[in-house]
Amino acid sequence: MTQQEWESVEEEKPREECGVFGMYDLDGGQVANEIYYGLFALQHRGQESCGIAVSDTKGPKGKVSVCKGMGLCHEVFTPEIVEGLKGDIGVGHVRYSTAGSSTRENAQPLVLNYVKGTLALAHNGNLVNAPQLRRELEYGGAIFQTTIDSEVIAYHIARERVRVPNVESAVAEAMKKLSGAYSLVIASPRKLIGARDPFGFKPLCMGKKDNAYILASESCALDTIGAKFVRDVEPGEIVTISRDGIRSEKSMCFSDEKKQARCVFEYIYFARPDSTFDGVSVYRSRVHAGRCLAKDSPAEADLVVGVPESGNAAALGYSMESGIPYGTAFVKNTYVGRTFIKPGQSSRVSAVRVKLNALREAVAGKRVIMIDDSIVRGTTSHQIVRMLREAGAREVHVRVSAPPFLHPCYFGTDIPSEEQLIAYGKTVEEVCTLLGADSLAYLRQERLTELAEGLSVCHACFSGDYPIAPPAEDIRGDFSR
Repeated sequence: MTQQEWESVEEEKPREECGVFGMYDLDGGQVANEIYYGLFALQHRGQESCGIAVSDTKGPKGKVSVCKGMGLCHEVFTPEIVEGLKGDIGVGHVRYSTAGSSTRENAQPLVLNYVKGTLALAHNGNLVNAPQLRRELEYGGAIFQTTIDSEVIAYHIARERVRVPNVESAVAEAMKKLSGAYSLVIASPRKLIGARDPFGFKPLCMGKKDNAYILASESCALDTIGAKFVRDVEPGEIVTISRDGIRSEKSMCFSDEKKQARCVFEYIYFARPDSTFDGVSVYRSRVHAGRCLAKDSPAEADLVVGVPESGNAAALGYSMESGIPYGTAFVKNTYVGRTFIKPGQSSRVSAVRVKLNALREAVAGKRVIMIDDSIVRGTTSHQIVRMLREAGAREVHVRVSAPPFLHPCYFGTDIPSEEQLIAYGKTVEEVCTLLGADSLAYLRQERLTELAEGLSVCHACFSGDYPIAPPAEDIRGDFSR
């Protein structure tokens, strides 16, 4: 397998570009350990770098303990490091970036020291106007230490803070200038703040454990630390947690909820199935997608299987609707992570086979319906179909619980340019032939709002209908999480 082939396999699935987590213990308890486990629960959202920043609300302003680095949570944080991060308020971040910005300097949280104290900021999403905002700040004398738009957000908040009475007002003023996707968790010396863009592209929820409050990208992170889910932060809302209580500012909310644009791919693939996103169970959404596929694209078969892990729930839904038995066709090597040695050019080892292996006893002699959550370049899907055939499957019918990817995303999802997408410029029949399948069908685009149970979603990567005009210059390389 050549390096080019390896990279194609590694980038087959779209990747969410980060997860955020923040905690404030009003009783003064240490929060770093809980933040660590919260990030561990969000590791699927970012596997390139991670970081934690904490401070003591009763201590001197401006003293922030920070640890961040390249790698997974267990690689960056040792027990001794976590024990040394002292404070009752803090934020954490896990990150994946697009090409060109994979450096330690771009790891988050970002910590700013300025005239009003400190800010520790973690950001999920992409701004479409980041280059313009950055140039404006640079001409004003700002010196940037990173290439990410999160630093642009942090600078604008700091600049507004010197003109307004409190940090939440500074966040509100900065939000008026930001265009694009952003879920923010910010720790000031005495407050924890969560903010979500008016479209609600990325998830953000609030939880409570004893007398501590938590902000997190997904509700599964709350479950991990034993916190109770309180509610989702609404699109356009700013939530401020302090010793004076919880305040909410919703001046940025759209009056017309149809303008909201949640990333539908959170329901399809990104989020963990045990999470909820704006009141909708991710697991329930994926089961429904499978049911829709069974209704719209039936096939005669003996077995329905899912490609682990996110294809499993949709496969179960297909089975429930069609009456065809649900089974397990793949064994996943759970010990394979981001850092294992890549096969070189002289190796005949398939990267897909390192991660997955087909169960011959389950599929031999059978007509199999294989449910996958998405097909991007098609490299991995082709190899998995071939794997099933080599294990003895008589027929392989591929069903995809998402529509065909036809357009790039500018809001925080790593989807390549159109020319690299297997479905772009091809018919379904042509893609089916490239995959080596007996039949192929995608989820119908009109079904997408059903996955979000009627909530407005962004489906631009499938339809090309962007809720915000795409940027004139491609921001996905240098300005990304």
